[in-house]
Amino acid sequence: MSIGFDFGTANCSVAHTVDGKITQIPLVGENAFIPSTLCAPNAESVSEYLFRCLDIKPSDETNEAVLRRAVKINREEGLEVQADDVKFGHQALELYLEDPKDTYFVKSPKSFLGAMGLRDIQLSFFEDLVCAMMSNIKRRAEHSIQTDITQTVIGRPVNFLGRGGENSNIQAVDILTRAAKRAGFKDVEFQYEPVAAGLDFEASLTEDKNVLVVDIGGGTTDCSMIRMGPSWHNKLERNDSLLAHTGQMVGGNDLDIFIAFKCFMKEFGLGSKLLNGLDLPLIQYWNAMAINDVQAQRSFYGSDNLKPLREFFKQAAEPEKLGRLLKLHQETLGYGVINQAERAKIALSDHDDYTALIDLISERVEIITQRSEIEAAIDNPMLKIRNLVEEAVTQSGIKPDVIYMTGGSARSTVLTAAVASVLPNTEIIAGNYFGSVTAGLTHWSNLIYR
Repeated sequence: MSIGFDFGTANCSVAHTVDGKITQIPLVGENAFIPSTLCAPNAESVSEYLFRCLDIKPSDETNEAVLRRAVKINREEGLEVQADDVKFGHQALELYLEDPKDTYFVKSPKSFLGAMGLRDIQLSFFEDLVCAMMSNIKRRAEHSIQTDITQTVIGRPVNFLGRGGENSNIQAVDILTRAAKRAGFKDVEFQYEPVAAGLDFEASLTEDKNVLVVDIGGGTTDCSMIRMGPSWHNKLERNDSLLAHTGQMVGGNDLDIFIAFKCFMKEFGLGSKLLNGLDLPLIQYWNAMAINDVQAQRSFYGSDNLKPLREFFKQAAEPEKLGRLLKLHQETLGYGVINQAERAKIALSDHDDYTALIDLISERVEIITQRSEIEAAIDNPMLKIRNLVEEAVTQSGIKPDVIYMTGGSARSTVLTAAVASVLPNTEIIAGNYFGSVTAGLTHWSNLIYR
């Protein structure tokens, strides 16, 4: 059996075709979506979990070295890895929020896959993370439909990292391919996520149109200008219909990061001064919140950053705020702050203000945010999204008949307005925000594996 697999930055989902109808497969109870999160007792647990609990072998010598190192560290720490030590989705987030200091937690590993300049051993570890998540989803889906799944089409962004970074794209696709095959898929193909969303929308068209698909997900925004309609429906060869693609690593996660940085970090000392009158360095606050940047996270949470943070605390004009930044570092609390930023973003779509509650274990910090503050905080990522829309129009040389918006972050009225400002007289149709990419990937899998 084949499935469409949306391995998303924020959520994952899969679908298959039953009696000619594309149907999402329940993964957690009746829920067809599982958050792209994982937690374990430590980072090394993941590699040993694959080998010991799932009987998934290393993919090459580097991957084998990662496993040997993991087993050695776990034995030194007296850790015997069990099947239930690694958790996924909401279970992973809940356990992390309960015990952040002693829990290894990862959100959105897809955001890391295109990062350049990493060592082979780091890339191999990312492969293990993705393999664990894919294997969990595959096993849940097979249990749900009581059928083996051997073929898949996986969604991918136009660019994993930045504009035109083809080496980055190749690296990310290679990691996803190896991880999927280790997880048990025999045949693995890929399709651009905005094209997949467009394929789902195309079934509703009664005449041919030029459609600009704008897919704003958790980690990336992708735009595709596509000729679609009855003339193209169910065609396997449709290169002539694909007029332009643009994409960049900017999405819902970036909105959360900018909200946390600009609206919350002031309570941790951002904007305050040292006793000598100098400003505290911005980079400490940005690195703390940049959960989609592996180098930034390593820089902030590394043990060698503790000394400068303590020095800033001693010299701070507002030491109580710097004490919170120290607590953030020592207890690894960044994801909890981002979680509150995401809640604020969602709440302020319908309300004028929101009170964030940031739990620092020894203290709960209340931060009241206004809608106007949120809109100002996300101005930078909004500009990037508008530029991607403009670039797709320029590349294609035409204006669309309709804009089809999809992706979880496209629900934001602020982002819809940003897209509309580029093409003010073009109709915008809201898609199935969470399901259109999965449905389109499944449609494509039916065509290529038939």
